[in-house]
Amino acid sequence: MSNIPLLLKVFLLLLALPAVCAEPKQHSLAQSSATSYREKILLDQGWRFYKYPDGSTPDALIYDLRPELISDEDGKAADAEPTAAVAVKADRQVLKPWILPTANAFIANPSQHHQRPAAKAPGADFAFVQADFDDSHWQKVTIPHDWAIAGPFYQGENAAVGGGMGRLPSPGVGWYRHKFQLDKADSAKSIFLDVDGAMSYAMVWLNGHLVGGWPYGYASWRLDLTPYVKVGAANQLAIRIDNPPASSRWYPGGGLYRNVWLTKTDPVHIAHWGTSVTTSDVSTQQATVNLSVEINNDSQQHAELSLVTALYTLDAEDKPSATAVVRLQPQQFQLEAGKKTTVSGSVLLQNPRLWGPLPKQQPHRYLAVTQLVQHGKVIDQYNTPFGIRSLVFDAKKGLLVNGEPVYLQGVNQHHDLGALGAAFNLRAAQRQLEMLQELGANAIRLAHNPPASELLELTDKMGFVVINEIFDNWQRKKTPLDFHLIFDDWSEADLRAFIRRDRNHPSVIMWSVGNEVGEQYTAEAGAAVAKRLHDIAKQEDPTRPTAASMNYAKPDMPFAAVMDSISLNYQGEGIRNAPEYAHLQGIRTAPLYPAFHKAFPDKLIVSSENAAAVSSRGEYLFPVSQGNSAPVADGAGGDPATLQVSSYELYTAPFGSSADKVLASLQQHPYVAGGFIWSGWDYLGEPTPYYQARSSYFGVIDLAGFKKDRFYLYQAWWRPDLPMAHILPHWNWPERLGLVTPVHVFTSGDEAELFLNGVSLGRKKKQPLDARLRWDQVRYQPGELKVQAYKNGKAWAQASVATTAQATALTLTPDRAKIKADGLDLSFVTVKVVDQQGFTVPTAKQQLSFSIEGPGEIVATDNGDAASLVSFASHQRPAFNGLALVIVKAKPGQSGVIKLRVQSKGLTGSQTLIRSH
Repeated sequence: MSNIPLLLKVFLLLLALPAVCAEPKQHSLAQSSATSYREKILLDQGWRFYKYPDGSTPDALIYDLRPELISDEDGKAADAEPTAAVAVKADRQVLKPWILPTANAFIANPSQHHQRPAAKAPGADFAFVQADFDDSHWQKVTIPHDWAIAGPFYQGENAAVGGGMGRLPSPGVGWYRHKFQLDKADSAKSIFLDVDGAMSYAMVWLNGHLVGGWPYGYASWRLDLTPYVKVGAANQLAIRIDNPPASSRWYPGGGLYRNVWLTKTDPVHIAHWGTSVTTSDVSTQQATVNLSVEINNDSQQHAELSLVTALYTLDAEDKPSATAVVRLQPQQFQLEAGKKTTVSGSVLLQNPRLWGPLPKQQPHRYLAVTQLVQHGKVIDQYNTPFGIRSLVFDAKKGLLVNGEPVYLQGVNQHHDLGALGAAFNLRAAQRQLEMLQELGANAIRLAHNPPASELLELTDKMGFVVINEIFDNWQRKKTPLDFHLIFDDWSEADLRAFIRRDRNHPSVIMWSVGNEVGEQYTAEAGAAVAKRLHDIAKQEDPTRPTAASMNYAKPDMPFAAVMDSISLNYQGEGIRNAPEYAHLQGIRTAPLYPAFHKAFPDKLIVSSENAAAVSSRGEYLFPVSQGNSAPVADGAGGDPATLQVSSYELYTAPFGSSADKVLASLQQHPYVAGGFIWSGWDYLGEPTPYYQARSSYFGVIDLAGFKKDRFYLYQAWWRPDLPMAHILPHWNWPERLGLVTPVHVFTSGDEAELFLNGVSLGRKKKQPLDARLRWDQVRYQPGELKVQAYKNGKAWAQASVATTAQATALTLTPDRAKIKADGLDLSFVTVKVVDQQGFTVPTAKQQLSFSIEGPGEIVATDNGDAASLVSFASHQRPAFNGLALVIVKAKPGQSGVIKLRVQSKGLTGSQTLIRSH
């Protein structure tokens, strides 16, 4: 081809573009593919880990000085006003000046870039960063790794870590070490370390050199290792993690809790997160796809380059179509040594397959395969999954996706995965989303930090819409050592990196830059901070609106006017405004949807957090509130002795409202685009109202993944076409014989008749704003409760609960009886305590013991009890109201039959088989 013109060479290369997968799949360094351009290698195996013991003094290699911790403020009201930062005077050397330059790629003004000090960086002589340090006595770990999740839990009033952060040992300083080898073929390549998440204040040494780091624990970031690598020899990587106490309002996890990658490229390559795909003029007939690509020339030579891109359809398994559906016009350009440039192009696509949320639309996706060509040879390839959809944010009609209204039936989700902790696992995240779809949810708000990127891949595929959120606080603090300490230095870089990483996900519809921040209280000064963040977000992505959730700012305050949308936490339905809440201190607000709509008639309003209802699965306390919403208190929905909250689903945090009140309020204000429950799943930490516990009571689903009664209340509302009915409470009440025991029914029908032992207790009809039907004067007698629901006068659905006999046996039911033998795939096994007829005994709390045989391991156990302080790693655990959970994985590379057993004294045990392949 030597005599063929360059443009023709490029055209021939374009025709030959391969049908390749989206971002390279995970493989170890030993299994890395021998391509001539980009390699992305998962560094999951071969790590050694050490954490300084509690109470010991760690090394002095600190990022920066911190204020003295006087009180951890555990149990502080969630809606308390954030306070000003505490000034600290430096009295010793810190590593901050050597770490700050890592942010330069995300600081727009070159004059504000940080200069690395000329002096030798601290730590070069420290033992842990040396190649010859003997780390054989350190713990072997696999990444992702959460150093705290195995516990043990801290107990008591003055614990080192209280309930707010989950009573687990997440604070502290730890080190990770890893060796990797580069061969001679890598001598001319650029080598990068990509860290998806490190909690927190991560600092990285390679071969004794301080490379850089990133303090925000939820950020994803890259370091250029090229100046420090050795080719043909072992390279010693050392990463220091420093997780402060009192740094979070929930469980943050600890360590390298998301994936870590080694990426190899040509010195001339497409930048990290270097592609941006947007779509315009979208219809079912055609759409314009716009592609912007940033290219870096890290070589010492001027480069003449061409950029070629082809678009493929992607199926649900990430497999692209065999042939391209359309190709962009090849573009030629020149790039000087040490410089970067952005190349843009667009193409018209006929009859596009549109991305839209389930269930009414389909989440179709595409893949842009972009190749960088030099002298007729491909030197880099970058793959960008994306979706084609139009978004309209209408102040009266709400969200329109592809011209169709999509009412937000959303939940808030924290980042932990229950008994697995913060360490990301794809199957565990998928299970959470599957259950939320069963609930009827179509939207997720990520509270209050960037997620693992794999979670957004799931929401893309599964058809959720997402509000992607980055900060829980800005300059003003909620806990003594939270993000406010680094906000001024890092907020621009954090925000730009966050948007660049996630901007091509079609599920993301909005950028939220703050949650209930203290700057709501500081008038024009706070609004100025909000405006700075808003402007950065719009510079990075002008196609999506901005948000900052408000629980205090009112329509006439400067803060409320800054963002593109109105994002309200609890204010829409009112805060502490019902008579039952009159005695409480704190923010008090009348329902404010009308006031915000009047003040901002052209802005979309979203109920970004609502409800904050609390309950313990299967626990029912008496008497029962006669109203439809009440604050939980000792003896009024809450039991301080057992640390349980009534599951009649009427009780809330002091600032919250029941689901009944929230759903009625939203129905009365149809211009509100929808809302997000606090919260979808229970999460570790923030155990309102009982901070002696380990995990929240807010979830519609408990920490183990078992449905609370509230699940069915929302399902009845959100899935009106699903015939369903649900009765509460259970009907095992020997101590309540003859006593009033209210019975409530959730149904998608419009009326229902309740029967006790075949005798009708009356037929009731739902009123327009009702979320439940109540029979509050039922007197307990053993037997069967049965409900017949009707819709439009016709039989619709039935449900029943019955008094069970004594527990006699156990059952095991895996959610998946076949899993991959990769050490990552999981089977979630439900344990039930049953009577002789096979009915679950709803009050059973027997001690259970688990064992396993074959090529599998028990990863964790749980029971959904927020008050349980049994280690998740334990193979013994009590059932909680008839249920428990065992999480099983296969040993990597070992196929065969895994046999899981459960036993309990006095009960017939059970076993189940899970096949690994």
